[in-house]
Amino acid sequence: MTGRRALLALLALLPGCSPASLLNGTVSNSGFRKVPDIAYGSDPRQRLDLYLPDSPDPEHRVLVFFYGGSWSRGRKEDYLFVGQALASAGFVVVIPDYRLSPHPRFPGFVEDGASAMRWVQDNIAGHGGDARRLFIAGHSAGAHIALMLATDTPYLRAAGFERTRLRGVIGIAGPYDFLPIRSPDIRDVFAGSDPASTQPINFVGRGLPPALLLHGDDDSTVQLANSQRLGAAWQAAGNEAEVKVYRGVGHVSIISAFSELLRDRAPTLADTIAFLRAH
Repeated sequence: MTGRRALLALLALLPGCSPASLLNGTVSNSGFRKVPDIAYGSDPRQRLDLYLPDSPDPEHRVLVFFYGGSWSRGRKEDYLFVGQALASAGFVVVIPDYRLSPHPRFPGFVEDGASAMRWVQDNIAGHGGDARRLFIAGHSAGAHIALMLATDTPYLRAAGFERTRLRGVIGIAGPYDFLPIRSPDIRDVFAGSDPASTQPINFVGRGLPPALLLHGDDDSTVQLANSQRLGAAWQAAGNEAEVKVYRGVGHVSIISAFSELLRDRAPTLADTIAFLRAH
């Protein structure tokens, strides 16, 4: 078995939606500079990493990326391969940690996402980014956070973030319309909340930013219908949305395709870059 095939076999065994941290061992150190562990709040989990490009995009666009992990696990350091890929393409990339369920349960991690966005709004110009050209993205549970922020919910407003700065949202294999919740672990994440208040699709209205929804048709963790239904609702409300379905791509491979080693598994990076540059 080749080294690449061995890595693919290992990825297939990973639980949940956490990408393999060993992918970071293949990341080049050129093309970007990392500024780690910047506080955007007082909790130890309220920290973010910046990836600053050596050759910035002419428009100095900024992408805030939220990782997945069933809202209960994950750490920003594991997503070096995402930050490197996008920063090397010229974008300022922000990858926040956030507090994990059950401390707190929903909506605490969404509120953390809003606080991270407020930090970016107020501070990113000092790091070479344009605070008027902000994008938000996420994978799996992180895509849920991203879409809870991008839809017509109160979280960004409560954090003091100006929504007009948000130029687009990218959801990668995210759960947006997943009632009823059958998994006991996931039910615990949202315990005590009105179920309808946990679903991004229920907050779709007019005036939302352009959306790109990416999903694999071989995803056994989050059903493809989540992206299809959200995309249809986005468009029905008069907003711009595109849903791209990758044939034969699963829940982990769609995000691991950001890495150079596994980039031929799905065009996730190319489609993300094209969307950012088009808006």
